[in-house]
Amino acid sequence: MYFDLNYVIEQVGKEKGIPKAIIIDALEEAVLSASKKKFGNHLELEARYNQEVGEIEIFRFKTVAEQVEDPDMEISLDEARLHDPECIIGDSIGIKMDTSSLGRIAAQTAKQVITQKVRNAESDVIYNEYKDKRGEIVTGIVQRVEKNHYVINLGKTEAILPYKEAIPNEPYKRRDRVKAYILEVEKTQKGCTILLSRTHPAFLVKLFELEVPEIQEGIIKVVGAAREPGERAKISVYSQDPNVDPIGACVGVKGSRVQAVVQELRGEKIDIIPWSKDPAKFVCNALAPARVSKVYINEEEHSMEVIVHDDQLSLAIGKKGQNVRLGSKLTGWKTDIKSEAEVEKTSKKVIDELVENLKINEILARILFDEYLREMRDIGRLSPEEMNKITSISLEDCAHIIETAKEVMEREAQRAKEPASEQDGQVVMQAIAETETEKAEESA
Repeated sequence: MYFDLNYVIEQVGKEKGIPKAIIIDALEEAVLSASKKKFGNHLELEARYNQEVGEIEIFRFKTVAEQVEDPDMEISLDEARLHDPECIIGDSIGIKMDTSSLGRIAAQTAKQVITQKVRNAESDVIYNEYKDKRGEIVTGIVQRVEKNHYVINLGKTEAILPYKEAIPNEPYKRRDRVKAYILEVEKTQKGCTILLSRTHPAFLVKLFELEVPEIQEGIIKVVGAAREPGERAKISVYSQDPNVDPIGACVGVKGSRVQAVVQELRGEKIDIIPWSKDPAKFVCNALAPARVSKVYINEEEHSMEVIVHDDQLSLAIGKKGQNVRLGSKLTGWKTDIKSEAEVEKTSKKVIDELVENLKINEILARILFDEYLREMRDIGRLSPEEMNKITSISLEDCAHIIETAKEVMEREAQRAKEPASEQDGQVVMQAIAETETEKAEESA
């Protein structure tokens, strides 16, 4: 059992990348477990690895006593001095046991303990190696195709690429080479699990880092990315050096750099967007190739109303809303796109209501509309000073408009509290009056 154990420990350590001390601990524990199973758990046993002879020795400890009452735990002084001539009463003496008779069952127990210990140690080594590689790209070979994932061989270990993390319509078969992004590294009871992804936006960013030296050097920064895997993606970049064009650097000579990324993503179309600290400009850039006419910003709801020419509407929205959806993901702003004709129709209705309710002229109503002050509650919340900054009219007029808005709100609230029957009666009376008017006009 112990033939050339030093060589075995050395070889297992090299192959699995496990420290020798861990293997020796596993062997000691395994042989100790097997010995207790053979000789009894009640005995005081200890396992020690003897490197000189390449053997794991089992020692049985007994207490030296004048009169032996428990032969399993005690030993007489005369017998103890055969092992250690200097021992005295009360000493604990270790006697080496013959383990050649451990037997097949005990050997099988030892094998199970060793296997489990080595597996746990191997899992720890893999986890420690890959835990700091989260967010990096690795290349592996498809080992197996399972029910809902691919098993990817990374060399020292295996990783999992779920079907949902693979690009749609991108089937793999055994021995195919795969490049993927390390999404998660988890340590479980079964070992170390490495989860891969090819659909994560960060995978796109990392691919550009590999292809564009300026990104690796920190001259160009990738601010964000948004993807609909296999179809289209947007990535925003900016340059810290005014002499370096971020778009040109990412595209490369004759599009070589961006094409390398497109090929890896199986033809996914990529829009490279210049980042801007001005949110409105950034949103306009993100909606490329559509041209934007106006942008209305609503800071409170973190949204923007984007106005485009009528012929640019379908381009701005994109196929099945893809362009505006990706633009919103990239910028983080909720984006509502409207054509100029649609806005004019909607705005005229709102402006007419503002003119009627607040008793103001159309120019002032349009100013309020452009500042996203389209509801009575929004206008009623303002102070005269705030409205003065927006409209440049006198504080007195501003206060009057705000009071009027509050009065309109009160009337609407009161109307909402009226009994349903009373409201229905008013509607019926109004309908009768309109009918009588129509009859009178016909007779005339």
